[in-house]
Amino acid sequence: MHNQTPFFINVNGQLMDLSQPKVMGILNVTPDSFYAGSRSETEKDIITRLYQIVNEGASIIDIGAYSSRPNAEYVSTEEEMSRLRTGLQLIRNHCPNAIVSVDTFRADVAKMCVEEYGVAIVNDIAAGNLDEHMFATIAQLGIPYIIMHMKGTPQTMQDQPHYNNLFKEVFYYFSEKVQKLRDLGVKDIILDPGFGFGKTLEHNYELMNHLEEFSLFELPLLVGVSRKSMIYKLLDISSEEALNGTTVLNTIALMKGAHILRVHDVKAAVEAVRIVEKMKACTAF
Repeated sequence: MHNQTPFFINVNGQLMDLSQPKVMGILNVTPDSFYAGSRSETEKDIITRLYQIVNEGASIIDIGAYSSRPNAEYVSTEEEMSRLRTGLQLIRNHCPNAIVSVDTFRADVAKMCVEEYGVAIVNDIAAGNLDEHMFATIAQLGIPYIIMHMKGTPQTMQDQPHYNNLFKEVFYYFSEKVQKLRDLGVKDIILDPGFGFGKTLEHNYELMNHLEEFSLFELPLLVGVSRKSMIYKLLDISSEEALNGTTVLNTIALMKGAHILRVHDVKAAVEAVRIVEKMKACTAF
């Protein structure tokens, strides 16, 4: 079992200890997320989902207003900001102490969320590739930044993704991004291998099988496999039926060194963390 490297990230001036893995609950303020169970459109829906995420034990709320599923609808910057403002205001009113991460690839959206609503982390599926100002903005904001590996864009990523060498390409991608961010003075960088983003079913399982190799970067690792097609296509079920498969993969990810699990089902992930942590504590004797 992979031993957890101690990592601390600075969230709103407090150090968050990632040596015990954290669960990030997904709050979609979108009408078109791939998993219907996670869509929250009305204020009542958002508040219900918010309390569910917090009460089930998530350490971070990841709010997103632009679905990144394959062939997702285009959303304008104004529309994305408007949806996020609604969600962030509700978080402020109902869970003012929550640590919030915003799932966006647009620099001006990230800036608005951090400066107007005190969002603590930016989660960028494009790692700066869809907005040339993102890296400089993150450096200016001085907050933790999650960079994900994606081949292409959400619209094109599943058009027969091909790699000559999956690991070499993903590692090269990250080493180049990390270097650029370090040069700009960004301190807290979190890596997300990007399960399901420009990858075939085989690519996804190959990544999971070698997940511990990401420890080479000496950076925290986020894993997001919740109810994705790598589970439901393999098992020939729907995303609604993919919770058990999600828990299996989350458990494997934890045993291979994941620091953050990004999930729809917080309670199940928190239980997986507790069980794996208990096992690790027992191997320490």
